[in-house]
Amino acid sequence: MHKRSRRLLLTETAAALAAASGPADQAEAATGIHVSNGRVVEANGNDFVMRGVNHPHAWYTDRTGSLAHIKGKEANTVRVVLASGQQWTMTSAAEVSTIVSLCKRNRLICVLEVHDTTGYGEVSGAATLSQAADYWIKVKSALQGQKDYVVINLGNEPHGNTGYERWASDTSAAVRKLRGAGFDHAIIVDAPNWGQDWSGTMRNDARTVFDADPDRNTIFSIHMYGVYDTAAKVRDYLNFFVSAGLPIAIGEFGHYHTDGNPDEDAIMATAERLGLGYLGWSWSGNSGVGYLDMVNNFNTNSLTSWGRRIFNGSDGIVATAKEATIYTSGGVTGGSGPKGYF
Repeated sequence: MHKRSRRLLLTETAAALAAASGPADQAEAATGIHVSNGRVVEANGNDFVMRGVNHPHAWYTDRTGSLAHIKGKEANTVRVVLASGQQWTMTSAAEVSTIVSLCKRNRLICVLEVHDTTGYGEVSGAATLSQAADYWIKVKSALQGQKDYVVINLGNEPHGNTGYERWASDTSAAVRKLRGAGFDHAIIVDAPNWGQDWSGTMRNDARTVFDADPDRNTIFSIHMYGVYDTAAKVRDYLNFFVSAGLPIAIGEFGHYHTDGNPDEDAIMATAERLGLGYLGWSWSGNSGVGYLDMVNNFNTNSLTSWGRRIFNGSDGIVATAKEATIYTSGGVTGGSGPKGYF
């Protein structure tokens, strides 16, 4: 079946499942990117399927030109690493505003994530999800009026393999803190267990977390590395969320990792079959683990084998990405940022 027809059928199926299972009422008059019947959609109700990569801004603040290069590889989304100040130097509101402007200028949907929560419970000094929420509140001025273009990724891999039992309560509380502060953006929440949810904690508690969001506008993110080394594991995890009428995306994945060999072919094929977003890790700059780089030394003309796979391979970004309709319909506004890309 042609992929457009497949996605239309999937949307209709998800809506029927959502109606049958009663996932949650949608917030009234939803605007911007939001969740509808278990799907991620734009303000006009059209499906938005993320196809893109992660960019390590917090560690390479001089590489904002990479956003144009990522768009040049036909991505429709970029997930940008920010820092809240607990583990790395805080990304200021002014920096966030510039990043958002550059994403818009390059017709990319911007997923912004706080990386300092990574491995909380195992990593000394890691931020809590509550501290991540405090960071978003500090930089709120850069995010106001950007719901069509920005999705907030609450905190990266917010629990390691210790204390992950608190994931649901910690995540729910942080989402409610943001809603109470006036945020009505779509919010992505990462799984525990270093993002891979080998314990099934996010899978088991996703409904509770979704229902705890007053806006019912939470998207779940799974990171697929060594735990997802077979097609069966990939399909089982993603199919669960689709069948439950819960929104899921693959926020990170690679073609190899020290903890095992993920099945990237199954990850990409299953995401395409189900119409789910995926964001590969990462554009460049993986010091000591260069096999995760998609381009060598931030050079857009020097693709690695991983870069060739995710951009140009079967079910890859070039073949499957569709630009957000907020751009194709000419609705982009703002975009005041530095001229040129350096």
